[in-house]
Amino acid sequence: VQLQASGGGLVRPGGSLRLSCAGSGFTLDYYAIAWFRQAPGKEREGVSCINRGEGRTHYADSVKGRFTISRDNAKNTVYLQMNNLQPDDTAKYYCAAERGWCSSSESMYNFWGRGTLVTVSS
Repeated sequence: VQLQASGGGLVRPGGSLRLSCAGSGFTLDYYAIAWFRQAPGKEREGVSCINRGEGRTHYADSVKGRFTISRDNAKNTVYLQMNNLQPDDTAKYYCAAERGWCSSSESMYNFWGRGTLVTVSS
């Protein structure tokens, strides 16, 4: 069972990136999938989550209107489309899977990917 996050990189303010969270060994659609991020010197925070099945989505206030989370069940992958990126979005982004429903508590998540680094800088 593994989650692999990818798609990070260096982007200028106002730019876009799409992060991918690919699952292997299990079906992501049976899990709530969340993105968390951790900036240097800061605690990890929840960014977005998509529930299993019905696919209700949740966003942190800081990313509402700019980030969109989605699933592609055929590819067993969850995406985080990030638009209008700002320097405050610079962080390592992690995806995580929970057998239940979206939760803001990291302890509820059963599986974690290794993270992908997003740097927003001019």
